[in-house]
Amino acid sequence: MNAQSGAGAVLAESDDIVMVEEAAIRSEHLVPSDKTTVCPWKGTANYYSVRVDGQINENAAWYYAEAKAAAQQIAGRVAFWRGVTVRDV
Repeated sequence: MNAQSGAGAVLAESDDIVMVEEAAIRSEHLVPSDKTTVCPWKGTANYYSVRVDGQINENAAWYYAEAKAAAQQIAGRVAFWRGVTVRDV
């Protein structure tokens, strides 16, 4: 499986089809963002913006650096949205 930007750059690759592990991320395409959101049962989400060929997709990936106990299954994983497609390769 890989996560691909709208511009076609591979952002991450993984055999884990639930989500992409943070260790699989290709960091050259991800820019840490100051944006955070809070979920009562998951905790505080941190965001990355996706940068490909000089174009930025703001806050198109997020992760829980310190997921709450009820959400430990997503700790250390990154989720994508906002035009990023995740597909099996």
